[in-house]
Amino acid sequence: MSTQKDFKKITTKALQVCKEQKIKISALTAYDFITAKILDKAGIDIILVGDSLSNVFLGNDTTLPVTMDEMIYHTKAVAKGVERAMIVVDMPFMSYQTNPDEAFRNAGRIMKETPAGAVKMEGGIRIAETVRKITEAGIPVMGHIGLLPQSIHSYGSYEARGKDPSEAKIITEDALALEQAGAFAIVIEKTPAKLAKSISAKLKVPLIGIGAGAYCDGQILVTPDMLGLNVDFRPRFVRYYSNLAEEIESAVKKYISDVKSGKFPTEKESY
Repeated sequence: MSTQKDFKKITTKALQVCKEQKIKISALTAYDFITAKILDKAGIDIILVGDSLSNVFLGNDTTLPVTMDEMIYHTKAVAKGVERAMIVVDMPFMSYQTNPDEAFRNAGRIMKETPAGAVKMEGGIRIAETVRKITEAGIPVMGHIGLLPQSIHSYGSYEARGKDPSEAKIITEDALALEQAGAFAIVIEKTPAKLAKSISAKLKVPLIGIGAGAYCDGQILVTPDMLGLNVDFRPRFVRYYSNLAEEIESAVKKYISDVKSGKFPTEKESY
């Protein structure tokens, strides 16, 4: 049986081994070189250059405004800090929804202009044809079902999806359609844990959860959320592993105090 340490480089094949051998997959987001380097050194399996950069990096209210150029720019920065992790890039809103040909060109552009290992797309049955076209050309695709942030205006809220049987059935069918279309893994966001468990059991490919319970094949969180940097966003599914917002504020206040009082720089810190 393999262990995570056995994988010198995380690939689609390595992730499939994890699924088959019940090795949990760890994933986090990154949008810059320094963060990506730290995550990779720590041993993270997947680094998602998420369109969440629209919210936590660019300050927008939704993921919709982020562009292809911005996604590519941030992916190039992230890739410079990564040796082991698989880099997956979110295809931004309206880069793949129009038609399969445009989606194929945009996915190809990401793979050609960056060292990414895969692209990620939101949707299920409605994007299956697109996923098939892209994967058949040799570009790995990660799917995304459940709550779809790029469709937030149609939902009207960020409430959990799949709580009623009819929607749960649709989400299950979406997952199976993505797998059949060639997706190597699927993210499931903000659904009941029982539903995610049922879907994972039906899939041959890994199911990675965010707000979808402990029965998924892996977990992903937005890094600024789990580090306690994004103090205005505290959903129940995020565990805070640090409180960096307070630590950074405290450090900055100390720096300001030292500058104002003349304690910084000292003679040892001068040339």
